[in-house]
Amino acid sequence: MSVQSLNAERQVWIYTQMLRIRTFEERVKRTFTDHPGVIRGHTHLADGAEASIVGSLSHFREGDAALATYRCHGYPLTLGSDPKAMMAEVYGRADGLCKGLGGSMHLTDVKRGFLGTSGIVGAGIPHAAGAAWAAQLRKRGDVVFCFFGDGASKQGAFHETLNIASLWKLPAVFVMENNGYNVVTTTAQEDANAAAGEPLSVKAKAYALPGVTVDGTDPLAVYRTVGEAVERARAGRGPTLVESKVYRLSAHGNIIAPPGVPLHYPEHEAIAVFGKREEYEAALRGDPVPRFRGTLILGGVLTSAQADELAARIAGEIEEAVSFALKSPFPKLESALEYNYA
Repeated sequence: MSVQSLNAERQVWIYTQMLRIRTFEERVKRTFTDHPGVIRGHTHLADGAEASIVGSLSHFREGDAALATYRCHGYPLTLGSDPKAMMAEVYGRADGLCKGLGGSMHLTDVKRGFLGTSGIVGAGIPHAAGAAWAAQLRKRGDVVFCFFGDGASKQGAFHETLNIASLWKLPAVFVMENNGYNVVTTTAQEDANAAAGEPLSVKAKAYALPGVTVDGTDPLAVYRTVGEAVERARAGRGPTLVESKVYRLSAHGNIIAPPGVPLHYPEHEAIAVFGKREEYEAALRGDPVPRFRGTLILGGVLTSAQADELAARIAGEIEEAVSFALKSPFPKLESALEYNYA
């Protein structure tokens, strides 16, 4: 798809969301050095997957729903969640999106159709089927977007859900963001031992539904491919499995370690574990955010000055979110008993 296939306003919107995700993720990463101890536990960043996230959710409309895995900051940001509330949630503060009770891996914003995430690999896939069944019963043409990593395709929940989603023609789009690494295991290693082979979208064949693979670093290609899947779902023809191939530019996760113990994999696994510096540097050269900026400038959609102004505005927005989060109080101890159901 050429850059002219979308109007200028929509192209800029896509780039703005990609840049917002990248700036948010980089600021979260920097918190571990700028404000040690502020973030408790893991954060998992999606830098490198921005084009896949935004290109997919460009088709989201009122009434639709989305679920994601624990590498989840980009989805609610794209759907319009407040960066201040999101940063406060990552920091575990009471003004957070989930009142500080969920943290980085458990974001939810139901008002915007974001039904939540889980730290359990593949856990959101059957939940998406339930949401899609509800959408089917409502008969409004609503679609459920379900995002997960390539590792989830080895879980039973993935196979069970694709089977019933195909059988019932549920209005769902399953977007598998294949970033090439399951923590420190490469996709190539998995293919040799446990997987069905590349592309992973071939797994859709077992359940008689379409499976397609797309360059997840190209927001226009993602927009076109996911758009076809969404159109199919809205028309009542059932789900699609989209394998979106991206490259995770950060380590699997950031975590605060005890004093004297280094951070878990401070470098990307390609370098820290396998010594593949050339692979990582090649991925940086293909970074989707500056690449799409260049596409828009070459296409006359943005000038360099406008792109710089946009970057400065978003940087200021994210810094405001950090200031807000740092000033936000911690949840009260008794709040641990709230929102629990038996």
